[in-house]
Amino acid sequence: MSEGMVKLMANTSPVYARIDKNLKDSAERILSQLGISPSSAIQMLYSQIILRNGMPFDVRLPLELDNLTEEEFDRELKKGIDSLKDGISAQEVEKRIKKLSKK
Repeated sequence: MSEGMVKLMANTSPVYARIDKNLKDSAERILSQLGISPSSAIQMLYSQIILRNGMPFDVRLPLELDNLTEEEFDRELKKGIDSLKDGISAQEVEKRIKKLSKK
């Protein structure tokens, strides 16, 4: 083992979390395809939390259409209609998300 690897290992701390087995297995299959270990993914998450001083994604309750005022509901519908008018495909949305996640 190289000296650099020994220093890296000496400066690490374990993280223990209990998560749903199916969630873990599914995520690890994707990470494997990306060539990223679960430990590296956690390291990336923690690094982003520090860089952003919070979670690196929105953490909020899902939009409940039943509780919206008529004006809020109309505004949400308009957002969807506008995105259709812009001709944004699902593939384009995915590309934009990936591009943003690389920033």
